[in-house]
Amino acid sequence: MGRYLMVVVALIITMLSVSLGGSLVEATTHHVVGGDRGWALSSNIALWSSDKDFAVGDTIWFTYSASQDSITEVRSKEEFESCDLSNPIKMYTDGVDRVKLDGKGPRYFTSARPENCKNGLKLHIVVQSQSEIAMKKPVMVEGLAAGPTPSGAVSVQSESTLLFVGLLGMLYYMGV
Repeated sequence: MGRYLMVVVALIITMLSVSLGGSLVEATTHHVVGGDRGWALSSNIALWSSDKDFAVGDTIWFTYSASQDSITEVRSKEEFESCDLSNPIKMYTDGVDRVKLDGKGPRYFTSARPENCKNGLKLHIVVQSQSEIAMKKPVMVEGLAAGPTPSGAVSVQSESTLLFVGLLGMLYYMGV
């Protein structure tokens, strides 16, 4: 009977994970700022970041020539927009810098060279929770095209329903 109980528990955990959209397992993403070109004026950082979601737990990587530039993180939107680099939160100077996104909210990064910042070499992101990002993404349901449903017929609406029906069948089969 112990083996059957473990199977039931595993199925329940799987069913819960699927029904919660897999939120029991949170994925993290590593973003290389600017893509293949890295942190450079030619990268168009604003365009690169426009279709990205940044979540708590993700990591952003800055790659650049340390002899030609460095990166500052500034506190406010005002400092970011005006390229006021006089009071940075942090400086990144290694040429390959890893920044862990450990909390929700806006983050502002700029080139430490004021002329590069004024020419658009800066990054503004908004870090969100995993669940906020998951709610924005559409749920894709794959399957056959729906045809007419005869009166009294039942259609399966989701994977979690299918798992639940399978669990009930297994319990019936085991005589539990």
